[in-house]
Amino acid sequence: MAEEHWHQARLIPTSGINGQDEAERRATSALLAVVSAVREFGAAIARPLGAPAGQLSTFIEVPFPLGDRTVQPDGVIQTSRAGRQWTALVEVKTSDAVLQREQIEAYLDVAREAGFDAVLTISNQIESAPGVHPVEVDRRKLKRVALHHLSWAEILTIAVQQRVHRGVSDPDQAWILAELIRYLEHPKSGALDFTDMGSSWVTVRESLLAGTLRQNDKGLGEVISRWEQLLRFAALRMGRELGADVQVALSRKEVADPSLRCQEQTASLVTKGALHGSLRIPDAIGPLTVVADVRAGTVTVSIDADAPREGRPTTRVSWLTRQLKDAPDGLRIEAWSVNSRTSTSELLRAVREDPSVLIDDPTKDPRAFRISAVSAIGTKRGTGRGSYIDSVLAAIDGMYSTVVQNLRPWVSRAPQLPRGAQSAAEAAGIDLTPPPADLQEEEDPSENSTFVAAAAATITDVENDQAVEDGLPEVVPPSPVLEDGDVLTVWGDAQEKLDRERVTEDIAEKHNVEPADAITWS
Repeated sequence: MAEEHWHQARLIPTSGINGQDEAERRATSALLAVVSAVREFGAAIARPLGAPAGQLSTFIEVPFPLGDRTVQPDGVIQTSRAGRQWTALVEVKTSDAVLQREQIEAYLDVAREAGFDAVLTISNQIESAPGVHPVEVDRRKLKRVALHHLSWAEILTIAVQQRVHRGVSDPDQAWILAELIRYLEHPKSGALDFTDMGSSWVTVRESLLAGTLRQNDKGLGEVISRWEQLLRFAALRMGRELGADVQVALSRKEVADPSLRCQEQTASLVTKGALHGSLRIPDAIGPLTVVADVRAGTVTVSIDADAPREGRPTTRVSWLTRQLKDAPDGLRIEAWSVNSRTSTSELLRAVREDPSVLIDDPTKDPRAFRISAVSAIGTKRGTGRGSYIDSVLAAIDGMYSTVVQNLRPWVSRAPQLPRGAQSAAEAAGIDLTPPPADLQEEEDPSENSTFVAAAAATITDVENDQAVEDGLPEVVPPSPVLEDGDVLTVWGDAQEKLDRERVTEDIAEKHNVEPADAITWS
């Protein structure tokens, strides 16, 4: 029997999907069923929408009356806690189907009349900015009902992060979530990654290369929106692999007014021929900056790092190159010096051989470095080799894996104690030896003991002397309890230094002077 051709039984099968309606119905049912079955995943989906903590109940294709007609959202999510019930209507699109304004506004009306809390839309459309819905609706309908959107790429990211990185406590629930991930990864599911720069991409690119592109040209806004979606998808994709919350870096003004960023990107593309953006990765040394120069046909990915604050200039450069041992020789290293507006630049190959090539003035210390990689950018609007999308994603992945994840910020070395048993004053050449006459004056001629030995007597010795006088048993110090394999550390030099300090303090007390004066007393 040819078992290699048999289809393995799956909880959520992809076989038998025929047509858009079937794909949407199956994706909706699979997703909502797993949302209610896997607690951690359900919370990761519903909590950001405003749902309270509690067991989620999910339903599909629930009809609601609206005026003289009936509307039927693809699904409903509901939960109750402490007497409060939270409900969200769900509208789902798969493959290249897009959300429709009229349909969304109808569900907003149903939610408002029924006292529901939110409407959630799911499609392959990616938000161009946090909180910006792919479809513009009448804002008056949002006064009492919240409108949220999740792309399938974002849902897949949440599922992978929960299953792979954060964990699912129940083994059966973990298997169920793995089945959802397997289903969403299959092309037949209709849950697609970002795969298209849009219908206006070719026209805008050709106008740019011809030098005829203007800010009010038709289709330019769509290209800018697609670029922002590509950045957002790159962040989701990296967060999926790293298990981290990777975000597109935005200024406060851009978060408050996304149109400002759109205007800036439009001006940059028209005047400079380039689109740009940054990804903020938790615990990375800095934001990862991406500049796609459409006119030059290149994509540049870079990251900045502060230089060490100590050591010779060449030592500071070597600190960087040691961390780039796996990086390609063609990377470009740029260095800025303190109180200098200009920079020096060389390929990593040359810097490895001679760190001084980045030192323009040996009297000035480097203050910052920039590591950048330039690669060719594709022209095709779709995906695959030679495409714009995949060339940008490959540049980001390559830069992160060979450079960013290996970079660590410089940390100052801890202050160092003087070597041996010296104190700081002795290391500075200050003679702390007490005058011989003082030692003789304090010495008891009837006993053959030194001042140092008397000063080093322990509290146990004093207790034992008193115990003998009082007719009590001697005090025995407790023995340290060690784990198997442990060895007591003897701090000989440190104890000797402390003994010498104690002698100095005793001299100061005997002669009624300050301890600082006793150091140089003669």
